[in-house]
Amino acid sequence: MLVIKRKVSESILIGDDIEIIISEISQDKVKIAISAPADIKITRKELKETCEFNKIASEKINQMSLNDVKNKLKVIKN
Repeated sequence: MLVIKRKVSESILIGDDIEIIISEISQDKVKIAISAPADIKITRKELKETCEFNKIASEKINQMSLNDVKNKLKVIKN
């Protein structure tokens, strides 16, 4: 991991195509601007983690629902 200090309007280059510019610094937040090719997907980490959590939860609920239906059908058959 690279850790560096930057001031407002200074930037960081990643490869030849991605530039991260420090846009604003306040008390507890840093606003950044990202310049990258259109084919580069940029996502906030917490958003990606939330999506993954929701997908896992959805799969578990679907599996639980299928098991509930199977159990209810067994009761009806007997």
